[in-house]
Amino acid sequence: MDGSSREGGTMTTHPLWLSFAAEANARRQGQRIADRQTPPGPVREHDARWRDDFIEVGRLIADTIGDQVIEIRHVGSTAVPGLAAKPVIDIDLTVPDVEDEGAYLPPLEAAGFRLIFRDAMAGDPHRHLTLARPNTNLHVWSPGAVEPLRHALFTEWLGANASDRERYGAAKTAAVEATGGERYNDLKAAAVYDIYERAFLADPFHHHDPQPRPGLPASVVDGNRT
Repeated sequence: MDGSSREGGTMTTHPLWLSFAAEANARRQGQRIADRQTPPGPVREHDARWRDDFIEVGRLIADTIGDQVIEIRHVGSTAVPGLAAKPVIDIDLTVPDVEDEGAYLPPLEAAGFRLIFRDAMAGDPHRHLTLARPNTNLHVWSPGAVEPLRHALFTEWLGANASDRERYGAAKTAAVEATGGERYNDLKAAAVYDIYERAFLADPFHHHDPQPRPGLPASVVDGNRT
């Protein structure tokens, strides 16, 4: 991801940076909604009980495949106090080898989870499962996968930055109002990318040259650090 050339030197990007992809979720959105057990529901004000839901699902996972669990992490909007969200718990689960499905998938399915995607994100294999109650997205990864690291950074950043919580909440509401939710994830993708840019620029451990979305000057991102 690093080392893109620029006039007079080298462009340095954060190790978790990914280029902007405006329509990355279009192919998956319909299937994501159709194949899950429980509809995601509308965006609503944050509910403190979502943390309890995460704890409940985390215990179910640990009780079901404890020997396979490396990490269970609550991510996404329901993990950020004060942020409006669809009432779906997003969880990143790290197992020794996501492609060794026999080690974890049958017991999770027996416990009520449903596999709806086998794919790759940022080049890493990924399995997406859902649970009916509490309504859950379970994302399964191998150690070292990039996307769960991005999820953790995004969740922590929003928790600490009120202005970007407000930006993201507004983008979520606008995305729902624009299409009724059919292209919800793609319509908020610009806000997500811009928030990542600010998080990367503020990271004290990694240098990041601004990478604004096409058509935007670097000052749009760099000038909105929080």
